[in-house]
Amino acid sequence: MPGDDGRVTPDSYVEIHFSEAERAEVGNGIVVHRLYRSGPERTARRALLVRFPAGSRWPGVDVHEPGPEEVFVASGVFHGLTDEDSVHGPGTFLHLDAGTSHAPSTETGGDLFVYYPEG
Repeated sequence: MPGDDGRVTPDSYVEIHFSEAERAEVGNGIVVHRLYRSGPERTARRALLVRFPAGSRWPGVDVHEPGPEEVFVASGVFHGLTDEDSVHGPGTFLHLDAGTSHAPSTETGGDLFVYYPEG
């Protein structure tokens, strides 16, 4: 909670460097760095850094459940974030409604910052 004067206090933020975050390889060399999770429940807010090597594709189809997914392309060029023919480069922000899906790929390699506001 912030202090009475609105200042940031030690219990009002979480700080982590992506190299220290829990991580998991999900396939095809793609590594998910778990930066933040608001709690254990399925609807907990989550923030991830997803690192794709050059020439990789997300394994299977990523379905956005139970809530939406928000993606910021931090580096690289990605295909398939909104449809099979889509191309999104660095600086692109996407909000994807709950129930939508995709299977992103990249020839260049790159990083996506992904936020789940509702799990």
